[in-house]
Amino acid sequence: MTQLLQVEQLSAGYGDAVVLHDVSLSLAEGQTLALLGRNGVGKTTFMDTLAGATRQHVGRITLGGVALHSLPSHARAAAGIGWVPQERNIFKSLTVDENLTAVTRPGAWTPQRAYEMFPRLAERKGNLGTQLSGGEQQMLAVARALVLNPKLLLLDEPLEGLAPIIVEELLRAIARITREEGLSAIIVEQHPQAILAISHQAVVLDHGTVVHASDADTLRQDPELLDRLLGVSRH
Repeated sequence: MTQLLQVEQLSAGYGDAVVLHDVSLSLAEGQTLALLGRNGVGKTTFMDTLAGATRQHVGRITLGGVALHSLPSHARAAAGIGWVPQERNIFKSLTVDENLTAVTRPGAWTPQRAYEMFPRLAERKGNLGTQLSGGEQQMLAVARALVLNPKLLLLDEPLEGLAPIIVEELLRAIARITREEGLSAIIVEQHPQAILAISHQAVVLDHGTVVHASDADTLRQDPELLDRLLGVSRH
């Protein structure tokens, strides 16, 4: 199986504050990684670091053989990163269609395919970002990342604060994008069982370090271990 992402001995944070310490992990092409942990343990910092939005102190990040850590943030989309941060970062003053066409890069994922994946967006093509519900904004954020035609999709808490019916819709779409379409992804989520069910690998962070790495099914089928890992606290 071909390795897509390789992270080696990564330390990073914001300014002089180091949040991640000596993090190493890898992800093969076509695989999904569930990145788990309690609040404030470094999950979002890890995603931000892949996208180039933090200060990297030590370590290497390679994506498809490209040295990602040496690229500025604006060049990482071209290198293959599709990032959906917690803030969603859609253009709220543009229509749904303008949001997609403004960032589209050549490849299999076109705005039309995104509309097929998210029919709600197709119905709201002419609506401004401000006229969308929170769930629709999240769908648009994912669709915007898809039309970049990335090699790796980063989803930072995509289900946060959404109504249960929207959570189910998004989970189905994410499962289709990753499992059926074969797009590699890293997903940070506070609903571990839901994400482990559609992931291949699992990594748990605590205090900015990796405390567990396994295949997702192993962790999902051991709720006692999962509870212990997500409740872990070292002082």
